Amino acid sequence: MTAGVQKKRLGRGLVDLLDDAADIETARGIEGYRMVALASLKANPQNPRRHFAEEELAELAASIGEKGVVQPLVVRPTEGGAYEIVAGERRWRAAQKAQLHQVPAIVRQLSDREALELAIIENVQRSDLNAIEEARGYQQLIEAFDHTQEELAQIIGKSRSHLANMLRLLKLPDGVQDMIREGQLSAGHARALIGRDNALKLAKQIIARAMSVRAVEALVKADEAPRSKRKAAIKDADTRAAESELSDALGLSVTIQMRRGEAGELRIAYRNLDQLNEVRRRLLEL
Repeated sequence: MTAGVQKKRLGRGLVDLLDDAADIETARGIEGYRMVALASLKANPQNPRRHFAEEELAELAASIGEKGVVQPLVVRPTEGGAYEIVAGERRWRAAQKAQLHQVPAIVRQLSDREALELAIIENVQRSDLNAIEEARGYQQLIEAFDHTQEELAQIIGKSRSHLANMLRLLKLPDGVQDMIREGQLSAGHARALIGRDNALKLAKQIIARAMSVRAVEALVKADEAPRSKRKAAIKDADTRAAESELSDALGLSVTIQMRRGEAGELRIAYRNLDQLNEVRRRLLEL
């Protein structure tokens, strides 16, 4: 079995554990299910979720006080008969507010790697995450566990294109990412700004005008036309020659966009997937 297959099966198994723990009735049939005293539980110091809104905790505590904890926690045993929370810290905090003495939990022997991966996966699957939190969760999984985007898509049950689109949001300036976190800007609005050196300025215009996603796309296109003409006018002869050489070699349109200093961007335009695969094959052979 290859390392890649092992990684994929590990992650998928963890997702299955979360799915099985989605409700009490299902969880009762899982090995390791039991009632655990709140006093014996402690938070996971590696939990990627650091902020727990007091208002949301209060609402959840009220619900728990009325209906109980409807989804068990996932925990792992530690020294002295205590348990570390792997998934469900928010429920644990709310249960404390509701003055419960014990909560349902699934106890599993998990390594540090498995505990961290499960904690991240639980967080990125939550519906109340904003787009930037979700994207950072995906990035953390990729960096911490060397997952490819294809592997991660299979593990968490998301499409490859969804992952790619979310991760692209992390290329936006911090100011624009803050607007997404605060709910001022949607992911759909923000995607049109990726790669724009004036993204923050455009984002402020979008918010001020309460623009639709389609209107944003039109705004970006209108802003790009004169800028592209100005950049094309100042492109030097060497750059144009390099574009021509690469275009002839690949049989595709190639554009070199110079930025500050020696940095820049190389763009290869393709018309179909066969052309894309051919470019990919050539690059991998280098």
